[in-house]
Amino acid sequence: MELNVAARLRIMPESVDVNLDDIKGKLIGIVENYGKIHSTEINPIAFGLNSLDIAILLNDSQGGMDKIEKDIGALPGVGEVNVIGVSRI
Repeated sequence: MELNVAARLRIMPESVDVNLDDIKGKLIGIVENYGKIHSTEINPIAFGLNSLDIAILLNDSQGGMDKIEKDIGALPGVGEVNVIGVSRI
């Protein structure tokens, strides 16, 4: 499978008590049908709240970005999922 699109997503937890490492562990199962996770990074936002930023490599002919975003948003503890960038590679 040719991976020719890079997408960056920001995952915001429901609260500061959510373990982002647990969410990160579940992402592989969601993404593996469409591409692969290139990188993950936990970033501080404010007042103890962190975001999980991920970079995903996809094949543009397969699509799947909407499904990935919806499935991540349905994970327990996820408050919000935003696509912060998409580019061809």
